[in-house]
Amino acid sequence: MAQAKKWQGVFPAVTTQFHKDLSLDLDGFSRHLEALIDSGVTGLIVCGSLGENQSLDPEEKRTVLKRAIEVAKGRLPVLSGVAETSTLAACRYVADGERLGASGYMVMPAMVYKSDSREAENHFRRVAAATSLPWMLYNNPVGYTVDITPAQFARLSDIKNLVALKESSANTRRVTELRIEVGDRYQIFVGVDDLILQAAVLGIDGWVAGSGIAFPKENQHFWELTRQGRWDEARAMYLWFYPLLKLDTHIKFVQYIKLAVQEVGLGTEWVREPRLILAGAEREAVLATIHKGIAERPRL
Repeated sequence: MAQAKKWQGVFPAVTTQFHKDLSLDLDGFSRHLEALIDSGVTGLIVCGSLGENQSLDPEEKRTVLKRAIEVAKGRLPVLSGVAETSTLAACRYVADGERLGASGYMVMPAMVYKSDSREAENHFRRVAAATSLPWMLYNNPVGYTVDITPAQFARLSDIKNLVALKESSANTRRVTELRIEVGDRYQIFVGVDDLILQAAVLGIDGWVAGSGIAFPKENQHFWELTRQGRWDEARAMYLWFYPLLKLDTHIKFVQYIKLAVQEVGLGTEWVREPRLILAGAEREAVLATIHKGIAERPRL
């Protein structure tokens, strides 16, 4: 297995930027990556759920990953989401990504078909065997119905290149349950934005941030407050951040966060169908939340 430093800190999930005609906007994508890197994040994750993985053609996924690697220039690890509909396609993708120079992966269960526990474990083992790179298992039973329990993580602990997990069950008890079951075997990241403060108190290693990609400096500052144990300051900042963080918990989180990214000047809101950009009262409500956040953003 390729050896690397333990992953920790903020690994933002990055949107895939499109032109109005919905072709890839690689230059816009690159500018956003630079802003995130400048904020002090310690990793990047492209082609995840927020990156509209399922709306990208196979070659486009590889193009997006290649550009991110070029922009990063070795300054920090670049991971790719792996959200294919079949185990074979996932294995091909991680092999190709390794050749392109990826640092590792965030692997989801196979999409569309809802695997049982035996099938899910087989999927993850097959993907792990297809690459020497380290990877993070993305557990999101809320969105994908497949739930990898602490007991299953214990069973999977013999996979040497499985080094981290993204816990998105929306159940903060899982952080403690995982520590009891598997100790420090994995780096534990949290991926539910509006539970980040609670999870940080319980002891996590990293955050796969969503909404914070529109407010990268504030997002990083908040994370650092939790690392330094400055809980009073963190709680105060969380009161400002919370409505923005909740944009990450809606079924239209991609549209919501892309609109936020647009409103702060870091990208555009264009999304691929079947998603549509927001309209009407829903758009106005989301804009009100974003604009309030911009107006009241803390001075750092």
